[in-house]
Amino acid sequence: MDIKCILFDLDNTLIETRKADAHTCEKIAQELASRFNVQLNDASEMSTKFLLNFRKCPENTRMTLEEWRSYLWRQALGSKFRQYADTIYKLWLHQRYENLALTPEIINLLETLRKKYQIALITNGTSAAQWEKIDKLDIREYFDLILVSGDLPYEKPDKNIFFQACEYLNVHPKDCLMVGDKLETDIQGGLEAGLAGTVWIPLTSGYNLVKSDPQPDYIIKHVKELKKVLNGNEDSRWFFDQKPKNLKQFSRVFYLEEDSNSNASDGS
Repeated sequence: MDIKCILFDLDNTLIETRKADAHTCEKIAQELASRFNVQLNDASEMSTKFLLNFRKCPENTRMTLEEWRSYLWRQALGSKFRQYADTIYKLWLHQRYENLALTPEIINLLETLRKKYQIALITNGTSAAQWEKIDKLDIREYFDLILVSGDLPYEKPDKNIFFQACEYLNVHPKDCLMVGDKLETDIQGGLEAGLAGTVWIPLTSGYNLVKSDPQPDYIIKHVKELKKVLNGNEDSRWFFDQKPKNLKQFSRVFYLEEDSNSNASDGS
C-alpha cells in the first residue's frame, strides 16, 4: 500500500480502554471488600455503578477531573462508605493507568512504523480526560501529531478533523490510512474524507457487517496485525458480493516540529 501517513484512533485501538476500565473496577471492588469491609457483592455493585456513570460522562467541565471522579465515587459508594471516595479515586486512577499502559508490542509497532510513515493520533473525547491519558501513558513521543476533538470545533466522523491532520502533516487525504475501532466515527470519517483506506478493529469478534454499515477496506482482529495490511496481505480485505455504496492553531493540539532527530518523512 502506497501511503505516507497512518492515522490512529486511541481508545480500544491502541489501548484497550473498555477492557482496562472493567478490570480496574474489578480490582477496586476487591479493594473495597478487603480494606474497607464492604461486602463483595455490594462492592461489585458500587464499582459497576461508578463505571457506568463514568462512561456516560467522563468529564464535567465545571469541575476538575479529580473533583468529578471523586463525586462519582461518592455517588457509587453511598452514604455509608462515601467518606472513602477520595482514597478510592486515587486507587482507581493508579490501577487504571497500569491497565491502560501501552504493551511492548504496540510500542514496537509504532516505533517501527514511524521509521517509514508519519504517524498521527486522532481521538474523540473531552480535552482534559484525553490529554490526561496521553500524558500519563507518556505516548507523545510516538506521534508526529495528536488531535483531540475536545480542543476543536468538530470530531470524527467530521471530515474536517482528518483534513486538519493532513494540513499539519503536509499530506493529501489520499496519502493516509485510518485505523480505528468504530464504524460510525473512524471508518465513516475516513470514507467521507477520501482517505486512501480504512482499517477496522471490531471490539467483538462475532460482529458481522451489513450493507448499510460504513464499509472498511480492511478488518483486522488487533492493531498489531496492521503490518499485514501495509505489506499487501489481501487476507485482511473484506469483500461483499455487491459493493454498497486555512486552519486555526488550537492551543492544546500537540504537533512535533520536524527536526534532525525526527523519523517522520516530509510528506511532500
